[in-house]
Amino acid sequence: MAPMKLIAAVVAGLVIALGTVGSAAPISVLFIGNSFLFGSGSAVRFYRADTVTDLNNEGIGGVPALFKSFTQQAGLDYEVALETRGGTGLDFHLASKRDVVAARGWDTVVMHGFSLLDADKPRDPAKLVATTKEMADLLRSKNPKVSIYTMATWARADHVYQAKGAWTGQSVDVMARDIRAAYDQAAGPAGIKAVIPVGDAWQRAMKTGIADPNPYDGVEAGKLNLWTYDSYHASTHGYYLEALMIFGSLTGKDPRSLGDAECSGYELGMSRTDVRNLQQVAFDQLGSAVTSAPLVTPKPAPAARCAAGK
Repeated sequence: MAPMKLIAAVVAGLVIALGTVGSAAPISVLFIGNSFLFGSGSAVRFYRADTVTDLNNEGIGGVPALFKSFTQQAGLDYEVALETRGGTGLDFHLASKRDVVAARGWDTVVMHGFSLLDADKPRDPAKLVATTKEMADLLRSKNPKVSIYTMATWARADHVYQAKGAWTGQSVDVMARDIRAAYDQAAGPAGIKAVIPVGDAWQRAMKTGIADPNPYDGVEAGKLNLWTYDSYHASTHGYYLEALMIFGSLTGKDPRSLGDAECSGYELGMSRTDVRNLQQVAFDQLGSAVTSAPLVTPKPAPAARCAAGK
C-alpha cells in the first residue's frame, strides 16, 4: 500500500475507533405495569408519547415519558419503553405479554403489581411475591445483568374512606405500609435491586402538609390532592411525584437538581412552588439513595427550555 494511502487508512481507522468510544449506547429501560404507570385520569397519560416506545401501540406517554423528560434535562441518555394494561398485575403480563416483555434483553426494568396486591384476594401478598420472582427470572433469561426495580404504589383513598374498601376503618398510612411490606417481601426471592418507595413519598407529602390525606372531606386550601377525581388513580401532581422517585432511584441524581423551572412541570401547568415542594419530598424520601446536589442556578425561561428539549 502506498504511504499516503496507508496514512489515510490509519487515520480513518482512528476516526472510527474514536467515534465508537465516544458514542455509548443509551441505557434501555422497560416499564411494566398498569394505569398507575400510564397515567390514567390525568394529562400525563398521553404526555410526550413520541419520546417513548409504547410496546402495545396505544399512544401512551405516561410516567415513562416524564422520566424520559427528566433524564433529557439532566443530560442523560435513556431509551424508554413501556408495556402497560389497566387493572392488571404482573400475572397478566406473564400470561399475555410474555413475548413482548422478553423480545429483547433490557438494561433496566421498573415494574409493579395490582394496587390491592391481589385483585381476587385484596391485601394478600402471595401473588405479588410469586409473580415478581417469575417476571424477574424471565427478564434475566434475556439479560442476566438486568437491573430490576419494583415500585411500591400508593394507598387508595377509595379503599380507606369508603364503606366497602379493603382497608376501610384504617388509614392511608396503614395501607401504604402494607403495600410497601409486600414489595419488600417480594424483593428478596426475586433479587430486586431496589424497591422504589412511591407510596412512602405520598405519605411524606401528606405528613409534611404539602398534600391532603383525605379527598372525601374536601381538600384543604393550599394543599395538593395527589389523587385524581376517582380518589384511586393519581392526579398530575401524584404522577409527577412518582416520576421524580423513579428518576432519583434509577439515576442516583438529586431530584431537586431539575430545578423549579423544570420543563415537564411547566408544560403540565404546575406552579413552581408545587414543583419545588414535590422535588424536595422525593429527595427527602430517597435519602442516601441519591447524591445530594445543591439547588441549581436559575435556568433559561421554561418555554425556551421545553422547546429545546424535544
